[in-house]
Amino acid sequence: MTYSFEGKTAIVTGAGGGLGRCHALELARRGCKVLVNDLGGAMDGTGGSSEAAKKVVEEIKALGGEAIANGGSVSDEQGARSMVQDCMNAWGRVDILINNAGILRDKSFHKMDTPDFKVVLDVHLNGAAMVTREAWPIMRDQGYGRIVMTTSPSGLYGNFGQANYSAAKLGQVGLMNTLKIEGAKYNIRVNAIAPVAATRMTENLMPESALAKLGPELITPAVVYLCTEDAPNGVIIQAQGGRFSTALIVENEGVDLGVDATVEDIAENYGKIVELSNLRPRGMLQLN
Repeated sequence: MTYSFEGKTAIVTGAGGGLGRCHALELARRGCKVLVNDLGGAMDGTGGSSEAAKKVVEEIKALGGEAIANGGSVSDEQGARSMVQDCMNAWGRVDILINNAGILRDKSFHKMDTPDFKVVLDVHLNGAAMVTREAWPIMRDQGYGRIVMTTSPSGLYGNFGQANYSAAKLGQVGLMNTLKIEGAKYNIRVNAIAPVAATRMTENLMPESALAKLGPELITPAVVYLCTEDAPNGVIIQAQGGRFSTALIVENEGVDLGVDATVEDIAENYGKIVELSNLRPRGMLQLN
């Protein structure tokens, strides 16, 4: 089977470089019309220019595809609205949304000030929510939508110096878990990618030898699959260097201590409470 996106439209945020650029180019190669969004700021979110988005649009046009640029900020309500409005004005539909935009303000937690915490949540979590909120009623009316959140191993498992980023990235999983339920009857499927890739966000976090094996283009096949008509609903795909796996929220069988349980009962039964031999996925996981 060969997947085609002829007749479909996509919004890819943060698509002026790295992962977003790769996603936008691959969708365009497969016939999708793509709105390339990028604020064009520095890695910490300061500044802004639409040049990065325009360059990717030119790349897509050189491939024979159709694309438009948008320089709005995902963390600004009007910026989020402008992406969806531009897509609707150009093509009259929004079929696919890839929430990819992000910034970093890495510091150990005791050195992190409130603005550095809030701005990262504003871009990664609130930004994803706002752009999704603008596209949501259109997808409901169409009876079709594919949304991809970009979470991270830092969100799933933690990482030193990234309390703000980790909180925002796991927040996207929580957002996905509710939207997969609310969108199911409208054929809106919401999934997440947890990538490890060589981008400007990771270039100072890993050695060059590791980065050389982690091209962002190696993440894109999983993301594009999550944009197809065959996409699952509510799945987290982990991807790095050509290896793909899934991350799940699970629970164990637990132990019933009754309504009169005490602190001492918890201590005495702690081994049973955390026993990991009988795990099962939690929630409404749909594999297809």
